[in-house]
Amino acid sequence: QVQLVESGGGLVQAGGSLRLSCAASGRTGSYYTMGWFRQAPGKEREFVATISSAGDVTYYADSVKGRFTISRDNGKNTMYLQMNSLKPEDTAVYYCAASVYTSATMTRQYSYWGQGTQVTVSS
Repeated sequence: QVQLVESGGGLVQAGGSLRLSCAASGRTGSYYTMGWFRQAPGKEREFVATISSAGDVTYYADSVKGRFTISRDNGKNTMYLQMNSLKPEDTAVYYCAASVYTSATMTRQYSYWGQGTQVTVSS
């Protein structure tokens, strides 16, 4: 079992930056692929970024490529999402998740989820 807790969300103006954190506890370490997803009101949960268990391979959704950076510190059991050049369309609840699959980009590939943190970008 893995418990995940996100933090770092908030209200920011367009063009601004935020850094989200995801703290893991339980069965942790470098075992899991980790990912970020987001869900806007009335929309399905969508993939944002994923990082391999060792932190050496990353994938991003086209909508965030070049603006967001995913990273992890296995010594601290924490994953991060640095979000720059934020846009109003980035407004959503952001979730971190853990998967036993490599290069996982689909919600059904993830077994463990955090409770989410709200990110609101004003225009």
